[in-house]
Amino acid sequence: MASTTFSGPVTSTNGFIGTVTGNIIGNVVGDVTGTVTGNVDATAGYIQLRTATSVQIAAASNAVNTTGKAAGTIVFDTTLSTLKIATGATATSTWVNADGTTAVTPS
Repeated sequence: MASTTFSGPVTSTNGFIGTVTGNIIGNVVGDVTGTVTGNVDATAGYIQLRTATSVQIAAASNAVNTTGKAAGTIVFDTTLSTLKIATGATATSTWVNADGTTAVTPS
């Protein structure tokens, strides 16, 4: 695989594909698909979580359960205004409220 080193600002109108190793300082505008490992400092902005309704979270066939779900995935339940955390990666893995009070097992 080729390796490229950049210095100075880098702008792309059609995105980047591959792995970025090192620090990113500045703004990322657009979607990040994959895994972010490390710290996210959003003191000047915000982090937007994935959202779904209670019905979507409870449906094993819904994308919230079939795409990108892994143990520790967080979703904001827009029906109940609660955070839910996935306990596993399968479509039927349980979602638990962040405060531990309620669990939903998709079916």
